[in-house]
Amino acid sequence: MAKVIMYTKDHCPYCVLAKNLLASRHVSIEEIRIDLDETKRDEMIARTNRRTVPQIFINDQPIGGYDDLAALLKAGKLDELLKS
Repeated sequence: MAKVIMYTKDHCPYCVLAKNLLASRHVSIEEIRIDLDETKRDEMIARTNRRTVPQIFINDQPIGGYDDLAALLKAGKLDELLKS
């Protein structure tokens, strides 16, 4: 199973959607809360050049946010990524 890391923060509806989508695929995630640790926010920005959450990585490959994750699912590419 793939290693999935997600940068999130509290009260983020897109974070909830992404977590629910991955849970429906029986995927566990490593959640990094950027609202609890400013250094993690800086780390996320350095890794992605983005300031919005969620920021999702599958096997250290940046996926983007919830919309990007949903697009992978719709295109039939998400399960392939999750199996690797």
